Amino acid sequence: MSTQLSNAIQRVPVPELLSANPVVAVLRAAHASEYAPVIEALVAGGVNNIELTLSTRGVFELLAEICEQFDGRAQIGVGTVTTAPEARQAIASGARFIVTPVTDPEIVDACVQAGIPVFPGGLTPTELHRGWAAGASAVKVFPASQVGAGYLKDLRGPFPQIQVIPSGGVGVAEAIEWIKAGAVAVSVGGPLVGDAFKGGDLSALTERARTLQLAVRAARDEAVSAGN
Repeated sequence: MSTQLSNAIQRVPVPELLSANPVVAVLRAAHASEYAPVIEALVAGGVNNIELTLSTRGVFELLAEICEQFDGRAQIGVGTVTTAPEARQAIASGARFIVTPVTDPEIVDACVQAGIPVFPGGLTPTELHRGWAAGASAVKVFPASQVGAGYLKDLRGPFPQIQVIPSGGVGVAEAIEWIKAGAVAVSVGGPLVGDAFKGGDLSALTERARTLQLAVRAARDEAVSAGN
């Protein structure tokens, strides 16, 4: 994946698959061996951008296998990355994007040099601008529940070009509002995944995924028409 130069900053664009289907499913489980059936259910519902968090045991051990299993059907990324070596290891194992809960320019640089999209996390304008100026593909507003979708308009005042993905406490209603406000995508965890890792009905997860991605796509079309 090539980089592009923007205002003298190297920046890997947001992946086309995420632009077309702006939902990232954030998965946390007791062990990465539990991931595959849940990913299958999400993909069946049209959610094919999947973030596997490093707070789950076994992610690095199984990442290459999972990436191969869903190659061509889902875009597998790794989240909760807090160091540049973790980012490099995830990329070497097949991760298609990297997500962090912090703003660390070394992580951003490692991803840019590898040609992999990166979404560093932050909450304050200083943190978010720091990630964007370092070359982030988009910045992750985290925890998004603390500010709400109106925060994006405030950020766009001083930073009109910044691309934002909210994460943390984002449900269906909040996802729609963020997309309408101009977010490039939304990250959704518990409200989408529900009890899937606790023996819940995977067909119900597929329906939640289908409902969410259709609602978000409709909101995106509305945002584009409104010029957001």
